[in-house]
Amino acid sequence: MADWEVVIGLETHAQLATRSKMFSGASTAFGAEPNRQACAVDVALPGVLPVANREAVACAIRFGLAVGAEIAPRSVFARKNYFYPDLPKGYQISQYELPVVSGGSVSFVFGSGGDAGTHSVRLTRAHLEEDAGKSVHEGFAERSGIDLNRAGTPLLEIVTEPDMRSAAEAVAYARALHALVVWLGICDGNMQEGSFRCDANVSVRRPGGPLGTRCEIKNLNSFRFLERAILFEVQRQTEIIEDGGRIVQETRLYDPDRDETRSMRSKEDAHDYRYFPDPDLPDLVISPDWIESERAAMPELPSAMRERLCGEYGLTPYDAATLTATPDIARYFDAALACLPERAARAKTLANWVMADLSAAVNRSEGSFTDASVGPGLLAALVTRVADDTLSGRAARDLFAGFWDENAPHETFETALARLDARIEERGLRQISDDGELLGIVESVIAANPKPVAEYRGGKAKALNSLVGQVMKATGGKANPQRINALLREVAERD
Repeated sequence: MADWEVVIGLETHAQLATRSKMFSGASTAFGAEPNRQACAVDVALPGVLPVANREAVACAIRFGLAVGAEIAPRSVFARKNYFYPDLPKGYQISQYELPVVSGGSVSFVFGSGGDAGTHSVRLTRAHLEEDAGKSVHEGFAERSGIDLNRAGTPLLEIVTEPDMRSAAEAVAYARALHALVVWLGICDGNMQEGSFRCDANVSVRRPGGPLGTRCEIKNLNSFRFLERAILFEVQRQTEIIEDGGRIVQETRLYDPDRDETRSMRSKEDAHDYRYFPDPDLPDLVISPDWIESERAAMPELPSAMRERLCGEYGLTPYDAATLTATPDIARYFDAALACLPERAARAKTLANWVMADLSAAVNRSEGSFTDASVGPGLLAALVTRVADDTLSGRAARDLFAGFWDENAPHETFETALARLDARIEERGLRQISDDGELLGIVESVIAANPKPVAEYRGGKAKALNSLVGQVMKATGGKANPQRINALLREVAERD
């Protein structure tokens, strides 16, 4: 693939978290029986008039502010004309020439560990529109059914520039966008229910050459399918071109069972849809005061929190990205951090606990960070007692497992610390860190093991490691390993 450059742009449909539809009062609740939530407006019965959903517009404003875009003071709803069984009107109300949001970008950390770096994908636009219904092909004796419950559901279609150069980068962008819309509270992000789905525009070209012919892969509703579909499509296009063929612009579907894309229809251009302003809807006017009121209600954005965690607490970009992957993780970490004395010194330790032990426990329980059995106050208490050498890391993890089964998610730091201290004393887990208590034991172990001491004095730095276990055994496992190592070196180096 070194001879080819991949060019990818994504179009993402985020279902907006409103109780009613884009242009009617019908419910958007998921799971109703087919065709129970499609009202006269949704199916365009004669005489009905659509009315734009104010909350859906507010969601679009918040998204525009979050990505640094221009929010149009006046935008226009248009009719996008096409004929399909699940589109009862014969047209979709969308936006074309004057969208509500233009420009902006989404930044995200791409890569892992020390190789992680910040990437940015430019956005072309984000516009409001209504969803179509759904064709159902199973259970109808070789016929199809139509469920119009989704017809009219409010969507924000978010369109990127062709800025991505690999399937992995496209997935990283999609994950960041998913996290952002959930963070803002404008979309529940449930991909299984169709609340967040992507269309991928994929082409290949010689490096630095003109853009190739693109194919659009529709309705990818998982990050894994997005990556697999792009990888297959890149391989397919490359092989066609190298065999002397020509790429045809078309819309394709991804078949996860066969791990391949297949042709759906020829790709339409804008003129094929005969866009024109919807005569039933006035221009959408957004005042500066409305924008400012939405700005004032905005939460801290993931990008701002990442900068804060790196700048104030010295976390790596990878750590910061992991801790801001979802609002629940971010809120948990911030709540635990607020409990800690000496936050800057202990933030990294807390981050490690959240990303490792806590995340593993949440996944095993199939729960969430919001109701994690070990709440932020108790985790902060554990980190505090490890940091002040009261507890060893191993003992803290054993206690964590026990506390998880006791389920106290909303304990305050003070209550949790008192409960933890009582448990430490009850089980005799207090770590011995006092040199006066440890020195005599260390000297006895050194005196009984002259060979490793001689090897250490001869330049073998790790020769004393074998003696740490003997000191731990003599103290019932309560000795501080860091102090043991320091004292072993100190005693061995004496004349």
